[in-house]
Amino acid sequence: MSLVFTGIQKSYRDPSGKSFNVLGPMDLRVDTGEFLCLLGPTGCGKTTLLRILSGLEEPDSGNISLSSGRLGYVFQQGALFPWMTVEANVMFPLKATGVLESECRTRAAEILDLVGLHEFRKSFPHELSGGMQQRTALARGLVTEPDLLLLDEPFASLDTRTGINLQEMLRSICNRSSATVIFVTHNIEEAVFLADRIVVMGHRPGRIVRDELLDIKWPRNRLSSSFTEVLLSFRQTFEELVDPSVTLSS
Repeated sequence: MSLVFTGIQKSYRDPSGKSFNVLGPMDLRVDTGEFLCLLGPTGCGKTTLLRILSGLEEPDSGNISLSSGRLGYVFQQGALFPWMTVEANVMFPLKATGVLESECRTRAAEILDLVGLHEFRKSFPHELSGGMQQRTALARGLVTEPDLLLLDEPFASLDTRTGINLQEMLRSICNRSSATVIFVTHNIEEAVFLADRIVVMGHRPGRIVRDELLDIKWPRNRLSSSFTEVLLSFRQTFEELVDPSVTLSS
């Protein structure tokens, strides 16, 4: 699925009623099958943009052009239904679109096996670790075989090792599909490991300050010189967003 948005802008009101612009205007094109990371500091409008793309929010102005297809969404905290088992959580988006019970179970079993949760399919969310909960949320986002997969900092609350494991699992799954992926993060290393392309967003209001295709071969080695070079380059961009007077060489 490809998408193009033009002039997207979003404002909110503070408690006093004063309007402030949090996003845009922004223009961006994402091609079919591309894994794009939206990278930027907290408050730059990354999640707002994702919610607009998913239809959860409406922009104040601008246009979005999407080719037809299925949409998957993985939230930052998983957003699992606590009264449902792992299997039922994963089956939910299929049932919501009228898929037969037997097919729901078959497809849920396939994706749970893929993310290593088949033996926990009858467990409830509170019985799982944080990493397992996020794997469940990822399975639910993937079970519909989406053409466009939106992920909002899904690994941000996890420890480093668990986060790395899930990054590797996600990229492996996406390498086998033709889905277009938009992944929101403020973690520079995560973005450099996952992305075909990184779009860096600045804030006040949210806007694009850097847009770059990554020329790092797969599989990616986080300790390689090519990886480190790209990582440091984006880290400098990030630092200058926070404080324009700061650079890595200072």
